[in-house]
Amino acid sequence: MELLKTLNKKVLIFDGAMGTMLQKEGLVGGELPELYNIEKPDVLKKIHKEYVDAGADIITTNTFGANSLKISNTPYTVDEIIAAAVENIRAVITNQLIALDIGPTGKLLEPIGSLSFEEAYELFKEQVIAGVKSGVDLILIETFSDLQETRAAILACKENSNLPVFCTMTFQDNGRTLTGTDATTFVNVVQDLGIDALGVNCSLGPKELAPIIEEILNCSLIPVIVQPNAGLPTLENNETVFELEKEEFTEFIKPSITKGVAIVGGCCGTTPDFTKLLKTSFGGKPVVKRNVKRKTAVCSSTQTVIIDGRVKIIGERINPTGKKKIKEALKLNKMDFILNEAMTQVDAGADILDINVGLPEIDEKDAMVSVIKELAGIVKVPLQIDSAKTDVIEAACRLYCGKTIINSVNGKQINMDKIFPIARKYGASLIALTLDEDGIPATCEKRFEIAEKIIKEAKKYGIDEERLFIDNLVLTASAQQEGVLETLKGIKKVKDNYNVRTTLGASNVSFGLPNRHMLNKTFLVMAMTYGLDVPITDPTAPEIVGHIKAFEVLSSIDIDSKNYINYMDSTDLSNLIEEKNTSESNKDLQTIIIKGLKDEVEAVTALMLKDSDPMVIVDEYLIPALNIVGQAFNDGDIYLPQLIRSAETVKKSFVIIKEQLLKSGMPTISNGKVLLATVKGDIHDIGKNIVKVILENYGFEVFDLGKDVQPEEIVETVIKENIKLVGLSALMTTTVISMEETIKQLREANLDCIIVVGGAVLTPDYAKKIDADYYCKDARETVEVANKVFNIK
Repeated sequence: MELLKTLNKKVLIFDGAMGTMLQKEGLVGGELPELYNIEKPDVLKKIHKEYVDAGADIITTNTFGANSLKISNTPYTVDEIIAAAVENIRAVITNQLIALDIGPTGKLLEPIGSLSFEEAYELFKEQVIAGVKSGVDLILIETFSDLQETRAAILACKENSNLPVFCTMTFQDNGRTLTGTDATTFVNVVQDLGIDALGVNCSLGPKELAPIIEEILNCSLIPVIVQPNAGLPTLENNETVFELEKEEFTEFIKPSITKGVAIVGGCCGTTPDFTKLLKTSFGGKPVVKRNVKRKTAVCSSTQTVIIDGRVKIIGERINPTGKKKIKEALKLNKMDFILNEAMTQVDAGADILDINVGLPEIDEKDAMVSVIKELAGIVKVPLQIDSAKTDVIEAACRLYCGKTIINSVNGKQINMDKIFPIARKYGASLIALTLDEDGIPATCEKRFEIAEKIIKEAKKYGIDEERLFIDNLVLTASAQQEGVLETLKGIKKVKDNYNVRTTLGASNVSFGLPNRHMLNKTFLVMAMTYGLDVPITDPTAPEIVGHIKAFEVLSSIDIDSKNYINYMDSTDLSNLIEEKNTSESNKDLQTIIIKGLKDEVEAVTALMLKDSDPMVIVDEYLIPALNIVGQAFNDGDIYLPQLIRSAETVKKSFVIIKEQLLKSGMPTISNGKVLLATVKGDIHDIGKNIVKVILENYGFEVFDLGKDVQPEEIVETVIKENIKLVGLSALMTTTVISMEETIKQLREANLDCIIVVGGAVLTPDYAKKIDADYYCKDARETVEVANKVFNIK
């Protein structure tokens, strides 16, 4: 472990690709690379020895897919495969470190997919325990595209070992992962989970990854690791090859090293020759120091909100206190009412949403978990967990895919002892209330003393000042008028002395007085003048957001008044108020689909069928709504969770429509037959499953043959069902040959069908070389091809 002491001091070198090397040793499509650990150990020892001789400091186990899901049809256990993998490395190393390689499960997690967070956690836990037992030196979590799955893997590592943990995600050419996470969000979510290094691997070459690497370097507080592919893949003489030679690869890596990358290696297409050149070029050289300062960041899975001088709003409306409709919605589990409240606040200008579901009549923990799951598929803004119960806070923090704020901790020692360990474990920020065992102090000075106590206690847990939001607790002007100014002075005092942020429940000041809106907005402006960063307020209240925008102009925060002008151009406050009060029954079907309100869609569809022809509903509401959602996805306005949510909402509507068609004897909806399959040897079906959902909701009849499908089965199904469009998927470079063979057999059968291909390792040029008709990078493009093939306007 001496080598790890040089982490972030001297550049460390990881090994390169395993799949590329195994292919050279005879691995063919359909074989599981992990089985070579036991069945062909000499091959593994040879490859590891080549990387050792090339100068790699860290050697990775051949266990990328060694989880119970992927090896379920083999005669071996996870323990046996990992133990053999470690032994194969130990047989050839001198002073190199052994990294346990953990790849993704191959399944999408809830709310996008069906795998639960805890199910994923248990799969990773089994691998971690096996790795610890076998004596690995560190754990490498790599090639993840789902932030929630990444969190599950990290927690499994941290809760079941004391080993160093490195974590890399894989990004697309749009700068985001498959599920929509950008590099800044990835960094801010995972770096406070206690890992030792983070970065990017796979998917693209070093040139294409350069902007993503730079983004990571600009915000990561911990060492950065980079393991690109050897450029993009092409097909030559029926073999998958990558475009970059080792010299070009190394040259493209160089700028990242000069900007502060601490660990470098290779992914798909790289070999020991690449490793050797990386070692001679960069190995052991001092890591370039980066001057990265911690920012106060709160994140959802797809968006980071930086508290940087601009005033941000925490929406307060999802709270049953004093809100009869929220109480009833929680009691009756009317989730769409809660979702509507969330979306209304976001539309009105909320940057973060406070979630409080505390009612004595319900199970608060279950309700909190349910609301978080639903909101994760609807809104992009981060959530704040608001509860007085420790078990509720922990359950919510564990499940929430992002970097949340805990509301709250206070100056009571017993409270800090309970809350700070949760915040440390899950990387959360906290609202800190300036009260202690003696209650809320009357003076600014006493509140400041409590704030100092909380700040110092937080540091014992590794929680920096930037993760704390001090709440100086505004009291009601009707009862404690002199306390209002004490609260404001407290904001300034704590900001003058510490690098914390400040927050307030701004509307508390007006309780018990007439014209509360007048008092609230006046107090809000006063508080911002004293340094308030993040008010907790109702963003739909008249002029609240407008006053914040105006304040930023007059305080020279909004340079050239750009944000103020844009806000006034795009927002009509009276429309916001009208939208807030709109009856649920007035929502049209298209709006329900766009917003993903699954609980409402069935009743509205059934109501419309009383007066409308089923196909009119499909053509004038469902398809146009899907087109709007699809375009928003293409434009980057929404991401995969929202796209899938809308698709699931349409699916519920289609069920009602199909039932009506059957009752009336009319033909069911089918725009055409499409076959989907992940090719022989490939067990990854995430992308294919997403395509299936979207195609079905555009009215196509999908024949899903699953994963690891033989070419003969695909040909037989096309003939039997007279299918006109075939979609083939491959994620692994080792299985693209299977895709080519499948296409060859379809062509030789002289079938009248169009073939579309997709997958992480494919490109348009590659698709042409293997004789596919179309390449589609995502589900939206596949729908466009299907519409073209079947002449759907």
